[in-house]
Order: sequence, then structure tokens, then C-alpha cells
Amino acid sequence: MVIDYLRLHHVQICIPTGMEEKAKQFYIETLGFVEINKPEALKKNGGFWLKGANIELHIGTEDTIIPGKRHPAFEINNLNDVRAYLEKRGITIQEETPIEGLQRFTFFDPFCNRIEFLSRIAKPDS
Repeated sequence: MVIDYLRLHHVQICIPTGMEEKAKQFYIETLGFVEINKPEALKKNGGFWLKGANIELHIGTEDTIIPGKRHPAFEINNLNDVRAYLEKRGITIQEETPIEGLQRFTFFDPFCNRIEFLSRIAKPDS
């Protein structure tokens, strides 16, 4: 069976319980996401949902955050401009292992969630 994937629907990352306002400041004000309605049945769990382009980012809450490899990766068109913007806001950029055909870097939100931005490198005409 072949699974016919359409798009990345959402990524969920976690922040410490009670830190929603600080997270909203980072994700909405700094990264430009828009808050969307979280289903009523899930609101009791804390957190909030966001959308950027056609991708949802779900921010959950946990009492213990263990930084690891879980992360969202967003393909964007203006990678160098975004890098400069983040650096201007005091966000440390971490270079990643090069992958053929891609430019990429990662950074961490205020809760130690790793976020990757990447852009495809146009192949020169042969």
C-alpha cells in the first residue's frame, strides 16, 4: 500500500505549563504565526494552536520538558532574510549538517524547542 501524503498537517511541540502568554509572544509576534481555534474538548489540556501558510503548529503544555530531537521544519523562500531578522532579535542561529540541495539552520524557542528553517537551492542550468 502506498500512503498518499498531501501535506504536513501539524507539528506539536511542548512548553512548560502556564507559559502560554510567553509562547504566544514568541510564535505570534516574532515568527508571525496566527492563532486558530483549538477544539473546545481539548482546551482543558492547556496550550494553543497556530497556523502559518498551510501548516498548523500545536503548542501543548507539559510539567517536564526534555529537549530533544523533536522539531518542526518549515520550508521557506526567504531564508537569508529570516536568518538576519532572527539574529537582529537576539536569537542564536545554529548551523546544521549540510544536505545536498538545501540551505538550512535551526534555532531554539524560549522553551528549548528546536525549530528548523530550510530552503531549496536552485540547481544551476546545465
